[in-house]
Amino acid sequence: MNLPGKLPRSSLGPLVLIAAIVGGGAAAFAYTAGWLSPGRLTPERMIEALTPPSGPPLGRRRNHAKGICFTGTFEANGNGVELSRAKVFMQGRYPALGRFNLGTPNPNAVDATVRVRGLGLQVTADGEVWRMAMINPPFFAVSTPQAFHDLLIASGKKDPDAMKTFIQANPEFGHFAAWAKTAPWTGSYAEEAYHGLNSFIFTDAKGGDHAVRWSLLPAAQPVPISQADLEKRGPDYLEQEIAERVRTTGPLRWTMVTIVADPGDPTADPSKAWPETRRKVEVGTLIVQRIEPERDGPCRDINFDPTVLPEGIRVSDDPFPAARSSVYRKSFDLRAAEAKDYPRTGAAKP
Repeated sequence: MNLPGKLPRSSLGPLVLIAAIVGGGAAAFAYTAGWLSPGRLTPERMIEALTPPSGPPLGRRRNHAKGICFTGTFEANGNGVELSRAKVFMQGRYPALGRFNLGTPNPNAVDATVRVRGLGLQVTADGEVWRMAMINPPFFAVSTPQAFHDLLIASGKKDPDAMKTFIQANPEFGHFAAWAKTAPWTGSYAEEAYHGLNSFIFTDAKGGDHAVRWSLLPAAQPVPISQADLEKRGPDYLEQEIAERVRTTGPLRWTMVTIVADPGDPTADPSKAWPETRRKVEVGTLIVQRIEPERDGPCRDINFDPTVLPEGIRVSDDPFPAARSSVYRKSFDLRAAEAKDYPRTGAAKP
């Protein structure tokens, strides 16, 4: 699982790379909520599977270890109140903070070697906190937490048949692998759409429930770039570019769109996208106003636990949010205990 410094060249290499870096918010899981016994899958085992051969990234997140902080606002337009009574959907402006990141356990990874990009977000509205974790693929790589663990194990083996065996047992991964090979790359976090792939239940003021997912769609026009050209721009280009873009052009915007499920749509399997014909409701705009390095930034100590939800939003039968919550908690405890390995600089803000 050690991420290569150079781009993979063999036919199987890209699949191994994809397996090693797949994630985003949905990148680290333990099986919780009672449907997997502790002996089979635990937060510790999942973190062990995520750990590269070179060792854990001390003081850092155990996955999505490379990232940069931002602060801004979420401007709710009021449309969301038809779906949820959460205060964050009432028309108004609410403080937001978050983190652009790469789906890798290597904090020193070269940007062009990481296919999955993520965005962790926290919005606070009148004392209620909503945390979420999103990634740029429109569907997740596998259908269960156990399958994700198996993917990590298979990708870390030297046996050339390990990934082939995994794909035979988990054919949904082929859909994700096709996306990873063919979807265009961009040269900026600002040009990505970020998707909350897990299903949640929104409850409206009348007590009605709605199964939803959501996406953040960028106002910036995506400009395709080849993976090779991105590599030429430097190992840390994405962080440098987003900071310079905000400095020179001002705040960046994403429209939050909720997608409402029809009866029968799968809510427990994030590897299955819902049809494009499903009802969509634009509920507001994320505005990114300031970029700060993670080491001293406001996102450093935020655990983007997707089960931290305001009144009016709750988890569905999708097992991944609760599973990630336990792994995120363990990861947070580890990096907090290792703070000396990733010390703050104490630099004053300008």
